[in-house]
Amino acid sequence: MKTENFEAEATVLGAVILDGTLFSELIVNEMHFHYAAHQKIYQAMKRAVDHGEFIDMVVVTTYLGKGLDEVGGTMYLLEMVESVASTAGLKHHERLILDAYRNRETRKQVLAYASDPSDQELELLIRRLQDFQRIGGKSVGKSTYDHLLEITEEMCFPSDETTGFLTTYHELDAMTGGLQRGDLIIVAARPSVGKTAFALNLAAGHCRNGGTSAIFSLEMGTKQLLQRMISAEGRIDSQKWRSMAFSTKDYGKAMGAIGAISDWRLKIHDQKRTVMEIRTAIRKMVHDHPDERHVAIIDYLQLISPAVRRDRRDLEVGEITRELKLLAMEMNIPIVLLSQLSRGVESRQDKRPVMSDLRESGNIEQDADVISFLYRDDYYNRRTDDADRVEIIIGKQRNGPVGTVRMVFRKEFGVFEGEVQLVN
Repeated sequence: MKTENFEAEATVLGAVILDGTLFSELIVNEMHFHYAAHQKIYQAMKRAVDHGEFIDMVVVTTYLGKGLDEVGGTMYLLEMVESVASTAGLKHHERLILDAYRNRETRKQVLAYASDPSDQELELLIRRLQDFQRIGGKSVGKSTYDHLLEITEEMCFPSDETTGFLTTYHELDAMTGGLQRGDLIIVAARPSVGKTAFALNLAAGHCRNGGTSAIFSLEMGTKQLLQRMISAEGRIDSQKWRSMAFSTKDYGKAMGAIGAISDWRLKIHDQKRTVMEIRTAIRKMVHDHPDERHVAIIDYLQLISPAVRRDRRDLEVGEITRELKLLAMEMNIPIVLLSQLSRGVESRQDKRPVMSDLRESGNIEQDADVISFLYRDDYYNRRTDDADRVEIIIGKQRNGPVGTVRMVFRKEFGVFEGEVQLVN
């Protein structure tokens, strides 16, 4: 019977230093930690939160003050953070801490009873043991019965709202039901086919519907993305940003687009490079605004730095997609993840992408709920009769059909428009 768990305690505290939003979700508190140093670190975190501070390494060391040396100094705090490969296992490690605490308290109560047994003490012992079993019960979540009851209520009293966030593309929404909460959605294409433009269109459509769109751009800066969104919203030729040779009509369109975009709940992050930084930003966004309808869009997968370096890139990519899938489920939001395709598609006669064309495909196919590809015939054949036509190919959908939606891509504006043709 394990009565202490050093690794679990260090992992939980390290995860909170790494991602300060996790503190509000902790079930454990000071008394559950066995080691005095860990109790003091938790106390410092609690004081910081009580004073309205956001927990990070600097804040924790500040609130530890003179007690920093007593817990092992800054180096010990850094070691705790570096030992955290992923914050996704936080609840598991909390459970280990609570199990150890229950074992300590149970042992203490049983020894106390053994030293002075009586019927009254036995009744008290049983009651205390039952109390120990309930510790941390709120982490268990809904029971099977709770979920069945919820499903029954939804069937009997259906909501007028769709289950997903509509994209404003009716044919795509008809196939997918919109961007579903808890889903990891892959949008993959070869370079310059239009995946960033498509993602920006999704973000804009969600904002127009009153939602909150968070864009994590690892390739372009905020200013460049906003210029592209202004072009799309105002139907302004995006090439004009190079020379700034705008007409009087363009200026009017731009001012109208800027006015509309300024009212959107739009957040652009161009400094988040690691999966941990992206995870922390998303968690903080949802934590600070729990009532908003969030969608996160990440551009793109192959540029994300993993939490831990591996010998093989496909293993790193697999850990990233798994982390993002768990995050989508935990935060109950859709995460749209853009991805590059391998050059293998270029060697085939039919260049429409398939799932094996995903770069470092490894676990991508396993973790994603929806995998979609963008295909343009004019990307390969400049003389095609289907210029400006794009196919959105749904190659995988965990809870829905696969197929293709045809759309029009206005490249000069960076705008996708529905063409009302569904191909099965």
